[in-house]
Amino acid sequence: MLDPNWVFLSAGLGLLGSLRYAHATLTGRAYPNRVTWVLWAAAPLIGFFAQLDEGVGLTSVQTLAAGVNPLIVVAASFISRHGAVRITGFDLVCGAISVAALAVWLGLGQAPLAVLFAALADGSGGVPTLRKAWRDPHSENAFFYGLVVVAATITLLTVDDWRPASWMFAGYLLTLGLLFTTVIAGRRLALRGAGRLAPAEPPRE
Repeated sequence: MLDPNWVFLSAGLGLLGSLRYAHATLTGRAYPNRVTWVLWAAAPLIGFFAQLDEGVGLTSVQTLAAGVNPLIVVAASFISRHGAVRITGFDLVCGAISVAALAVWLGLGQAPLAVLFAALADGSGGVPTLRKAWRDPHSENAFFYGLVVVAATITLLTVDDWRPASWMFAGYLLTLGLLFTTVIAGRRLALRGAGRLAPAEPPRE
């Protein structure tokens, strides 16, 4: 087990990844789905406050970083005018799940359930971007998701309290990062083998 203070390195890696993604957005090399990234900010913040309510220690630092860092990408998407998406019924469902997580925490005082619902909301919000990554892997930044994997692994190695509220969100982030990294890398290789290059224009949802 690593010293709990390693979680600050984990948070720093998350910040680095978000700054890299924001730069790619500003230069037109990545096109974030704003709905996904707003939910990726909201859901972890709900999970973070639920972890505080449960008395989780330093492992909650990565959850906080996972909520704050996406706001950098959201801001970059508006500055660069990339990443515009239409609001769909699915997006509204994801937002409702986030609200449900907040209601569980505030209304019932069940922090473990709030963390679970936060992870579900975060994952649901990521589905539109996962679909986009499958269709156009060059519109995503694999470096960001690779850092998510490293950061989540470090956080899990610092856990000494295996209550679900302590490890669940970091475990979810590890799974998310591995999924996105695999899809982006695999699809890029497949498209390269088929002789297809990155698109000249940003994708539209």
